[in-house]
Amino acid sequence: MSVRTILFDLDGTLIDTNELIVESFKHTFREHLNEDYSTEDILQFMGPPLRDSFEKVNPDEVDEMVQTYRKHNLANHDLFVTSYDGVFETIQQLHEKGYKMAIVTTKIRETALKGLALTHLDQFFDVVIGLDDVNHAKPDPEPVLKGMKALGGKPESTIMIGDNSHDIHSGKNAGTKTAGVAWSAKGKDFIESLEPDYVLDHISDLLKIVEE
Repeated sequence: MSVRTILFDLDGTLIDTNELIVESFKHTFREHLNEDYSTEDILQFMGPPLRDSFEKVNPDEVDEMVQTYRKHNLANHDLFVTSYDGVFETIQQLHEKGYKMAIVTTKIRETALKGLALTHLDQFFDVVIGLDDVNHAKPDPEPVLKGMKALGGKPESTIMIGDNSHDIHSGKNAGTKTAGVAWSAKGKDFIESLEPDYVLDHISDLLKIVEE
């Protein structure tokens, strides 16, 4: 069955928040651990919910670290965030062709909506599934299933697209097709190692895939 429902991760997939995320983690680790983490060190924390990441390094101050991170992230959000090359045009074309689309992210809804509005992508997404909309975050299938259900989609005609392991695993766990993006901060080799159904070298590659 051809693809009719398209679910997108947000950070690192449609919008470039990598520098913002890295700087927010660095700031938080300096404040709470008095340590300077390199960008390479921080890559391991990118993707999962914040609480899971901070639990690994300082389980006694998880709530405080989440608060510090989000304060820094929101304060600097508009200085860093842009959409990736071709994203607006591709999403616009998919919208005009009648594909049903949703955002499925591990960010809280409010922050996700802020990024969508800043990049003018909000007009194309009526459904946004954030961390605060689910009981179990990706890689659990719940977020993907919730986004798909909201659009009236079926697993066999749905594709989940993301830049990290939890995106691909969540889609697979929900029974959908999956696509990884080659511009992931962790690199194309990492994305290919996850064995998604497709790897996008450019967002416009998606147009060919859904029209197959």
